[in-house]
Order: sequence, then structure tokens, then C-alpha cells
Amino acid sequence: MAPDVVDRRTLRHNPANEVTAAVERVTLEDGTTEIHKRLRRPADPGPGPGPGSWAASVDPRHWNYWRREAEVYRSPDLRADLVAAGLDLPAAEVVEDADGVTLRLEDVAGTPGTAFDLADHVALAAGLGRWQGRPTSGAAWTSRRFLRDYSGSKAVPWHLVDDDAAWRQPLVADTWPAGLRAGWQRLVAHRDRLLAVMERLPRTRGHLDVWPSNLVRRPAGPVVLLDWAFCGDAALGEDLGNHLPDAVFDLFWPGERLAELEEACVPAYLSGLREVGWDGDPDDLRLGVAASAVKYAWLLPLMLAHAGDATFRAYHEPADGPYLYRQRGIALAHLARRCDEAIRRLD
Repeated sequence: MAPDVVDRRTLRHNPANEVTAAVERVTLEDGTTEIHKRLRRPADPGPGPGPGSWAASVDPRHWNYWRREAEVYRSPDLRADLVAAGLDLPAAEVVEDADGVTLRLEDVAGTPGTAFDLADHVALAAGLGRWQGRPTSGAAWTSRRFLRDYSGSKAVPWHLVDDDAAWRQPLVADTWPAGLRAGWQRLVAHRDRLLAVMERLPRTRGHLDVWPSNLVRRPAGPVVLLDWAFCGDAALGEDLGNHLPDAVFDLFWPGERLAELEEACVPAYLSGLREVGWDGDPDDLRLGVAASAVKYAWLLPLMLAHAGDATFRAYHEPADGPYLYRQRGIALAHLARRCDEAIRRLD
């Protein structure tokens, strides 16, 4: 019998996602702690997701399949492959009931990704390369078309990218770099093309939500990856292309050092690929990192829509508006340049 829970503390997570009923750090009667994540069974028995950009699905290939994380933690092959690459999963127990699944997860000790230094980010990149450089076949519960379907699920005020009044708002005009508007217009105009090239690049298995809040580095060295809800088919470099700007978007890495982070992590990822025998074209990797920026095409117009708000948040935490917009503006301009490079390569 499991020890009784004597205390519960809610952890930061995305409350809009219908799959996630709760994420808590619980203290047991013996003084130890665990992370309990509750996965909610969808009420709709149909094969597709319900309405809303974070609707849960019962389709194992859908990007928001409700049982996927339970399948991840039950996969000894995935765990073994990660360990061999210098990465890791938390220890886990999967508890099923009629209404859903509870994941009882190890409360991993170590340095959280939100406090990673450059060496920690490089270790992650090298580990991702070693993991993703080996051929694999996707399990039946892994996602397909994540990048296109996830980004296409959002209600986006695209018209604001071309709206003069939106760009004259003080928070935007005073903090965003010159040239960002034209760069984002080009990105949006080539969005379908960038998505198509991401779907044609060499395939690998991806976590598909690699960013600082989903990482802990154990004292012994391995980087533990959390929150495997989207795991599935990915382009080579897609996970790294997600991680780099997201570290800035949610204020865990300074935008002024984003280029430095990229210049350190991309070679480390390539080195990890080479370690396990990958002999592909490095330009494919660089294209995957660059073109993956298309995932965030929705973010800039959404920020234009909210630039007049009274309060601001970064991943559900209060944030200073001018600082948030300045940091994200730097990262958005960086992504616009990377997409321009990807488009030039395609041309």
C-alpha cells in the first residue's frame, strides 16, 4: 500500500490543456516527495478532439492524445535509449482508474532547466543528438504531423501583422527591434512552405516540448526530460529549434545571449549525432533548427493583440510588460532571420 499523502502543492503547468487535470508535488507520510500528474480521460468518445486549441483526443496519433504520457513511462525501450544517450526519464508508476490515469513520478533532484547555464544547455543538445541520431520506428501511440497540427489549432489574429495601429502601440513601438514587422510578414507568407520542408527533412523521434521547464539535470550529469505529452515523429533538429527560443520567450535565458546559446548548442547536437554514427548532411540539421521557427508564427500576432493589456504573464506567471516584450522581441527577430535563411536555402 502506498504511503498516505500529507501535503499537496500545485506546480506550474498549462491549465488550458484538457488532458492535464492536475500537476502536484505531494509529500508522503514518510517525508518523501513525488510529483503526481493526473491525466483526464476525454468525455467525448469520438476519434477526434473536441473544440478549442487544447482539446484532448482519443486518437493515438493526434498531437494531444490523452494517454500518451502513460505509454511513454511504460516503454522500457524508450527509457533505455535515453539513458544510453546521456538523458533520462523520471522513475514512474502508472495508476489507471475509470476516469483517467495518475502518473506517480520521481521528484527529480538536481538543477532545474530554468536555472541552466550554458554548459547545461550544451549537455542537453549533445544528448538530444545522441538520442535522435539512431534509427527508430515510432510506436503506435506517437504523434504525427505535430508541428502543422499544433500550430494550426490556435485562433490567431493574423491581420494584426499588417495593422499599422497594432504596431504603433507604445509597448510594441518602444521595445521591438526595427525590421521585425517585415521579417514576420515574410515568415507568415512562407508559413506553409516552411511547414512542408519540416515534413520533408530527415525523420527522428522527438520529445516535441523541449524547453527549460521540462528539464532537470541530475547531480551525476544526465538531463531528465519531463512532460512527454506530444512525443512523436519529428524533423531532425526540431526539438533543438523549439528549445532555444522558448528559453527566452518565458524569461529563462536572456534574449541578448540567444545567438550565443544557438552557436554553442547546434554544434553540440551535431557532435552527438556523429557519436552514434549519423552520417547525414549537416545542412539538413541547420535547416531543421531554422525552419522550426515556423511553430511560433502565431506568437507575434497574439502579442500584438495583448499589447494594451493591464497585466502580463510569462507561462502563467506575472511578468513586467516592457521587459517581457523586449526579450520576446529579440527572440522573434532572431527567428525571423533564421526563417529568412531557410527560405533562401529553399530558393
